[in-house]
Amino acid sequence: MVVVLQAAIAGFSLEVMSSVRAYVAGEAMWSRSQKNAVYFLNLYLHSGDASQFTQYQASLAVPIGDEFARWALERDPVDVEAARIGFLQGGNHPDDVPGLIWLFRYFNRVSFLQDAIREWAATDPMLLELSVFGEVIRSELAKGPIQDTNRLQVLSSRLSELNAQFTVHAKRFSTVLGEGSRAIKLALTGINIVTAAALILLLIWHTRRLVLQRQAFEDALHAEKERLGWQASHDWLTGLSNRRAFEARLQSELDVAAAGSLGLILLDLDQFKNVNDSCGHLAGDSLLCQVSRLLQQDRHPRDLVARLGGDEFGLILPQCSPANAVDIAERLRRSLELFNFAWDHRCFAVTASVGVACIADRNITLEDAMRRADAACYRAKVKGRNRVQVDGGRPDVVVVAPWHREAAAAQG
Repeated sequence: MVVVLQAAIAGFSLEVMSSVRAYVAGEAMWSRSQKNAVYFLNLYLHSGDASQFTQYQASLAVPIGDEFARWALERDPVDVEAARIGFLQGGNHPDDVPGLIWLFRYFNRVSFLQDAIREWAATDPMLLELSVFGEVIRSELAKGPIQDTNRLQVLSSRLSELNAQFTVHAKRFSTVLGEGSRAIKLALTGINIVTAAALILLLIWHTRRLVLQRQAFEDALHAEKERLGWQASHDWLTGLSNRRAFEARLQSELDVAAAGSLGLILLDLDQFKNVNDSCGHLAGDSLLCQVSRLLQQDRHPRDLVARLGGDEFGLILPQCSPANAVDIAERLRRSLELFNFAWDHRCFAVTASVGVACIADRNITLEDAMRRADAACYRAKVKGRNRVQVDGGRPDVVVVAPWHREAAAAQG
């Protein structure tokens, strides 16, 4: 659309300038023809040669044809065909005629063209007089050569006066057209420059809008990829990393030959089924979310907490000594023991069986590491729950909940 609009404006400008040029060329031919008509009529006056009268008539037909075309265009309605015939009689090039008609019809109220038409119309009486003058001279010469010297002088002087009058109006016509064409050229040049600048700005704005749209689309696509990536690696309920991300991180830690051992903790809630069975899954979901927030408290930035499924959670503790890993596991177990879960005016004691595996040998496989931590967690459950069990032949660290806590759990 930008290209089409600019092309239309450029085409309009060329059409206007071409039509003005056609009028300038037509005026030159019209002026030359009327001078030739006066010249050949004057020769005919003195010689009586019929061929010179024929040349006078041929020359006079040019301005008369242009005059006829103007009259056709000034009619209501406009007679386009008559105007075309008149301009052709005026010696105008056939390719210029449509532009002459178009400019006269649609721009005749423009000031410079109005002035030019006024000068053009002012020659109508002179053309009529010149036509009648030629017929008078021919009728007098039909009787024979004019012998009266004074009569010849009067006729010749009048022809000179007509020629001078024609010349004055022709020069004014040419001057007005020249000034108008220069003004039109400047105006159209300005319009083209302004339009081109406006279209360039429009194109820049449109391009910028497309770039911003593309950037917004790319940002949205990136955000969607991040969202999908986050969903693929996180638990939808708690927002913790899921088993897939947990195992990927564990494998990454096992692949890094760094100093220090790796702590791996698996944690199973002991009373989760009671909450689900007595209060429903909404209560169970709420418990899991609260437990997940509790497990994330006081964690080191490089630690990873994940929900592995159901009521099972896992922690990866990079560069963590066995003593620190056991201490962290015990603190987590103690925090859960002191935590009371309330739902629908009912309170539930929450405890957990915790298995700890301390990995010092980084050549161990992921499956073996998970198996060791899972086995420790299973032994903690078997030994009575609410305790920490360390894998690897280390002494068990067992913390048994106070009796009133177990009684409260049994009542829940």
